Amino acid sequence: MSSDFRTLFDPQTCTRKGLCPITDIRNKGNPLESHSLYFEQHGSGPEKIIFIMGLNSSSFAWLPQVKHLSRIPEYSVLVFDNRGVGNSGTPKGPYTTSAMAEDAIALLDYLGFTEPRSIHVVGLSLGGMISQELAFRIPERIISLTLGVTTAGGHIWNNFPPWKGFNALIRMMFIKDPSQKIPILLDLLYTSPWIDEKAADDPKGRTNREVEFESYARRLEITRPQTLVGALSQMCAGLTHHVSAQRLRHISKSIPKVTIATGDHDHLVSPHNTVYLKTHMEEAEVVIFKDTGHALHYQRPREVNAMLERVFKEGRERVGV
Repeated sequence: MSSDFRTLFDPQTCTRKGLCPITDIRNKGNPLESHSLYFEQHGSGPEKIIFIMGLNSSSFAWLPQVKHLSRIPEYSVLVFDNRGVGNSGTPKGPYTTSAMAEDAIALLDYLGFTEPRSIHVVGLSLGGMISQELAFRIPERIISLTLGVTTAGGHIWNNFPPWKGFNALIRMMFIKDPSQKIPILLDLLYTSPWIDEKAADDPKGRTNREVEFESYARRLEITRPQTLVGALSQMCAGLTHHVSAQRLRHISKSIPKVTIATGDHDHLVSPHNTVYLKTHMEEAEVVIFKDTGHALHYQRPREVNAMLERVFKEGRERVGV
C-alpha cells in the first residue's frame, strides 16, 4: 500500500501517491524486468511539473522545490523515484537513460498527463540526461524544459565525472555508515567556502555543513536502502548516455522554452557540458549560479525556485494559452 511508505513531503499538500505498474503498462511479462515507480503528486493546479532526480537519489531530494511550489495554487508537482532507488523497483541492470525516460513517460500516461503543451520538465544531473531522452520522445507535450547540471554525454570514457567526483561516488557506494558517508557527499556536492559558512535563516545559528548533515541524515533514515545492483545500474545509465547534436537541435526547436542551468564549481558534471549543450541548443537560455556546486537546488533554493517559476511563466506565455 502506498500509505505504508514513509515520506519527507508534507501530507497536507499531497493529492495522490502510489506505485505506477510500469511492467503491466508495457505488457512485459519478464519477472526479472518487473518493476513499479513510486510517485507523489503535490498540489492540483493547472500547471503540471515533473521533476526527474539524478544518480542514486530518491525523489526526496526535491524537497526544497516541492515544499515551495506545492503551496502555490497554480501548480501540480509530480516527483517519483527512478528505477533502482527509493521505493521504486530494481529490475535487472544495466539501465539506460532512454529506458528510464520510457519509465517516466509511462508514469505520465498513467496519471493522465498526456495533453499537448501541458507539462514542464525539470531534470538534474542524471535526471537531466533522462529529461533529454524524454523530451526527444514527447516534445509536443512539453511547455518548458529545464536541464540542470547535466550533459549530452558521448563516448563512455568521456562520460566519467572529474576524478574527485568519481572517487567519491565509488567510496560512497561501499560505505553504509551515514556518519562516514555524508561528509564525503557534502564535500562533493557543495562549494568549500559555502559549506562552512553560517546558514541563512537558521534559528540555531548552525553552519551549512551542520544543516545539510542533518538534512541528509533524515533522508537516509527514511529512504529504503539502495541495492548495489540499483546503484551500479544507474551509474551505467549515466556512463552510456549520449544525445547527439542533431537530437539536441531537434529538442531545442521543438519546445517553447528551454533553460540550461549549472553551478560554476561542479565536481560531478563539469560546467563545460553546459557550454556544449548551448552550442547545439541555440534557442536555449543559460543560467550560471556563481560559487555554486552540483547540488544547486539545495545550495541556492530561493534562486533556483525563482528561476523555475520564471521559466514556467515564460514557457506558458510562448504557448499563448
